[in-house]
Amino acid sequence: MENKPQKDIPRFDWVTERSQCSLPKVFYNLRIQVEEDVKSRNALRPENSPYEFSVSEDINEFRFVLQAGEVRESVIFSLAGHAILVRDDKGNPLFEVIAAFSEDGKCKLFVNETERDSWQVRRMALEGLMFRGN
Repeated sequence: MENKPQKDIPRFDWVTERSQCSLPKVFYNLRIQVEEDVKSRNALRPENSPYEFSVSEDINEFRFVLQAGEVRESVIFSLAGHAILVRDDKGNPLFEVIAAFSEDGKCKLFVNETERDSWQVRRMALEGLMFRGN
């Protein structure tokens, strides 16, 4: 009896889970989440607000944009071979996001060697532009 496979134990598909932790997939999910953040923040603007938020994308890059009259500022997320690079619109690096598949089968994000949830990464990148003056 001890040599029979146990059918009651769920099989952990580590290959599929690991695949979901690849940088391109993490980058794609981050872009979708930033788009949702933009929708939420735009919905909170007072009527006739002089500012608006948007997302634009290019190959291996997307940009969170604050447009307020003639002022246009942005945060740029770029997919690199080793990390997701986050920088301001002048090209100054803000931080890098690294994805790692943990021993407990979870995809973990790290910024400056500190584990972060996706919402924390987005807050670090976007809060300054989203809530300037608030």
